[in-house]
Amino acid sequence: MLTTAILGDRIAHARKKVNLSQSQLAGQLFISPQAVGKWERGESMPDIITFNRMAEILGVDLNYFSESFPSLTDGTGDNPVAPAESVPGPGEETQSGKPEKKPVWDMSGGNWVDADFSGLKNLHEKFSSSNMQRCRFVGSELSGLLLKRNNVEKCDFSGSDISGSNIQHSNLSKNQFISCSLREAAFSGSNVEGCDFSGADFSGVSFRSAAFGSNSLENSIWNRSSFISSHIDNIVFGGTLEECSFENCAFSRTKFVNATLLNTFFKNNKKLKRVQFIDCRADKLTLAFLKNGNADLKRISLLEG
Repeated sequence: MLTTAILGDRIAHARKKVNLSQSQLAGQLFISPQAVGKWERGESMPDIITFNRMAEILGVDLNYFSESFPSLTDGTGDNPVAPAESVPGPGEETQSGKPEKKPVWDMSGGNWVDADFSGLKNLHEKFSSSNMQRCRFVGSELSGLLLKRNNVEKCDFSGSDISGSNIQHSNLSKNQFISCSLREAAFSGSNVEGCDFSGADFSGVSFRSAAFGSNSLENSIWNRSSFISSHIDNIVFGGTLEECSFENCAFSRTKFVNATLLNTFFKNNKKLKRVQFIDCRADKLTLAFLKNGNADLKRISLLEG
């Protein structure tokens, strides 16, 4: 178990290795030297933002502070052992020849308000059952992230990699996902409303039993994307939708404007005839699905070839 005393040893060892005094480290972190002293004595511990800044200053990976990282002591509390001498870095091999398993951070159950996680590269963690408001994740590495029963409101994920993430039974409201990679992400049982997805890549994304409403999708990419048993409200789709699917969905105030629909599947959707297709183009297969669903085809032209 990672105790505050062990964590304090790690901070002290890394600080001394780069020849910084407690006062010098405190100055670079914009905190008091007394706070650093308390950390190293095991009386308290930094927050996650300070951990990230400190890792940069001390020249260590953020995982250096994780529970999975071996202790810096020899078991007696003395004789610190440098991590580079005892533990392979991420991606390196152990003595057995097998890659070292990367520690997994778990940020669940937190109340994250006005926190700045921008640019972090080790956030493959779980943030389940957390409240996140006005947080910044700009340019962050979030692939494989698990969000479960979260409230995420007015956060900025612009330019981040969220590919392969799993968002379950969460509320995402008024967030910015500008130019994000959402490839192969899965949204299930979640409400996604009032978000800006301009320039986002939705390739392989699935929405299942989700609510998707009033989101901006300008210049977004739709390829192999699917909506299943979801409610789509006040949405404008444009550009090219290729090999996408809409199944058992309910539409309201939904438009396809100047869209090209290729091999796109529409089946058992409610109120499809109320969807507006304005100056759209579709191949024969997609037109057949739309016609079978009683969609209004007046402003859809057939793509030749």
